[in-house]
Amino acid sequence: MTEYEIYGIAILGALIAGGINTLAGNGSVITLTILTEVLGLPPNIANGTNRIGVFTQCAATSWVFYKNGKLKIADNKKYIIPVFIGALAGGILAVTVSNEQFRAVFKFMMVFMLIAALVKPKRWLQKTDLNFKPKWYFYTPLLFALGFYGGFIQMGMGVFFLIIMVLGMRHNIIESNALKSFVIGVYTLLLIFVFHYQGLMDWKIGGIMAVGQTIGGYLTARFASKHKKADVIAYYLLIIVLVLALIKLFFS
Repeated sequence: MTEYEIYGIAILGALIAGGINTLAGNGSVITLTILTEVLGLPPNIANGTNRIGVFTQCAATSWVFYKNGKLKIADNKKYIIPVFIGALAGGILAVTVSNEQFRAVFKFMMVFMLIAALVKPKRWLQKTDLNFKPKWYFYTPLLFALGFYGGFIQMGMGVFFLIIMVLGMRHNIIESNALKSFVIGVYTLLLIFVFHYQGLMDWKIGGIMAVGQTIGGYLTARFASKHKKADVIAYYLLIIVLVLALIKLFFS
């Protein structure tokens, strides 16, 4: 396989991952697999390099969601701040500690994600409950822990975020996806500097894959912002992504 064919596979895989990340989550399973198994990067460098495409994808999707009225930053500051702080702490730990042992238990976390996604299916398809006011002592530590996880490994972060926002905070799934893109984009920008400072970034490969992720994310965000059944599609895509990920993790 030639170098151009390898990069072509990387861009195509990244494009698919960008779309999955935008509407559901867990697209980093695809990009991290490409970075390690196809392109041969060590896991810690792959973890850092993956953040380039995550940021560019989130920047593009956040803009589309904001322009179409799906992203409401001012109304969600209380959720954004603890995730941001946790992610910064997790990212700093990630450059000094290997996350390979953590990946060994990831398959069991995926089982939990699937069960959570199947709970109360009607709740996943409802509009944001503006009358629901969650207690700060409930969501602050939960979102801090979520951010820490995202900063540390990123893989599966989007799915966890959706579960918390839809089931815990009673947000609509599309608005939750919009907020997810913004939050991840903001903390990922800072983490890029952290990983780069530690020499854990391959900018050439990361830049190539970022092209695919950004295009995939942008097109999917446009679709999700305008399609009447986007919430239904997002929910079933989430289930499909989790089932396929579990099959890969347990049987490959």
